[in-house]
Amino acid sequence: MKLGMTRRGLLAVTAAVAVFGATAASAQEKTYALIQINQQALFFNQINEGAQKAADAAGVKLAIFNANNDPQAQNSAIETFIQQKVDGIAVVAIDVNGIMPAVQQAADAGIPVVAIDAILPEGPQKAQIGVDNTKTSEDFAKFVLEQHKDQDVKMGEVVALNSFIQNVRKDAFNAVLKTDPKVTVASEVDGQNVQDVALGAAENLLTANPDLTAIYATGEPAMVASVAAAESQGRQDSVKVYGWDLTSNVIDGIDAGFVGGVVQQDPAGMGKAAIEALVKVAAGESVEPVISVPATIVTKENVDQFRDLFK
Repeated sequence: MKLGMTRRGLLAVTAAVAVFGATAASAQEKTYALIQINQQALFFNQINEGAQKAADAAGVKLAIFNANNDPQAQNSAIETFIQQKVDGIAVVAIDVNGIMPAVQQAADAGIPVVAIDAILPEGPQKAQIGVDNTKTSEDFAKFVLEQHKDQDVKMGEVVALNSFIQNVRKDAFNAVLKTDPKVTVASEVDGQNVQDVALGAAENLLTANPDLTAIYATGEPAMVASVAAAESQGRQDSVKVYGWDLTSNVIDGIDAGFVGGVVQQDPAGMGKAAIEALVKVAAGESVEPVISVPATIVTKENVDQFRDLFK
């Protein structure tokens, strides 16, 4: 099946061909492709770094494609890498359902696919790599409730409704919050997983809710935005911020005391695991269908061990 291609996707994939086209043709050296969401978020760049280190260690080439938040560009890139006859594809999917025809097309061409972070529906992919987002979100919600034990909490949420994985985090977190009658989810705003959009959304959330006492952010752009918005509005003494993914400014918020806890994943470990899995599959070995990469709740008590990651 021939997949459709937007003009934006065509330009992006043409660039990928120009940069990487010659690498896949080598008979001596294997080439793998990593289909990324964007290269704005530190989280995605850390996946890239871990994947690149694993590729270097294995003596293989790695082509990283940046979709710039365009799901159709991801589909078109997979089609292009199939034509280039790469030896395997790792994908951090934007549209987990919409990408499946491209994943199937790769499998039909004999090219193994592994998924990172965003969970794909049942299909031909060889492995799903990442955090158990449902359980981790449930555990994180229990942690948050413990921090506000016997207190009334008015919670606002900065989410990304276009992100499958962040919807999982939102729903699992809220399912636990509903067990505590002292907690009210006042409002939910959509940051679209884009930094500038998330900042505007977080600012609007705080402005519209002067009595807000906590924020839950479901991903890095939302978390960075929530910290920045709390600072810009001088709400550090009245609002506790919780969410996913550390950055240097989020660590500053932990030090200042208004960031109460952060789920820190191991994105570099995810990238590393993805390339290692593809290398094994290409060598005829089997891999586990689910490769779990653990996450840690970071607070003032353990933040020191993460500081060097953000210097």
